[in-house]
Amino acid sequence: MIAIVAIAAFVAIVTEGMREMVAKTLERDLSMEGGPVTASIDEHQTLEAIDALLAQMEKNTAAQPQPMLLGRNNERIELPESLLRVLQQIVPHLLQGHALRIVPFHKELSTQEAADILNVSRPFLIGLLERGEVPFVKTGKHRRIRFEDLMAYKKKRDATRREALDKLSELGQEFGLDKYQD
Repeated sequence: MIAIVAIAAFVAIVTEGMREMVAKTLERDLSMEGGPVTASIDEHQTLEAIDALLAQMEKNTAAQPQPMLLGRNNERIELPESLLRVLQQIVPHLLQGHALRIVPFHKELSTQEAADILNVSRPFLIGLLERGEVPFVKTGKHRRIRFEDLMAYKKKRDATRREALDKLSELGQEFGLDKYQD
């Protein structure tokens, strides 16, 4: 999925297996300092209460007082609507145990960072770039990939894979292969 960055941020959900790899790759960039965030078991009850409160706020359209953040010295800061929307997206993922990182859409990644996020080799990623499957820009002699473009490619790739698996599953059922499961 936490340091809240700008409104134009994207929450990247990183699987447990990729968490360390992505953290190592991206930790050099100051804007992504600190690595992915996961919720501890001790935080689960509080997160459930926050999730329930956010859901209640979303359902109740009647005029309500604006939620506030209470500081250590009892200073009160009104939470903007944009932050509430981000919390509504983040909290359920933390409850499910996902590791999260907030990455601005405009963030440009090196080819190695992008390859690590996709869990592919750098040469394979270069091939995707050269075939025009993932947009990039050149900064001097270096290629840079916008995080937003990388995630759009990943979403499309994942959808294609899901369709192929669904077709394989249908074929397996058609040929009676599902009868041989343990």
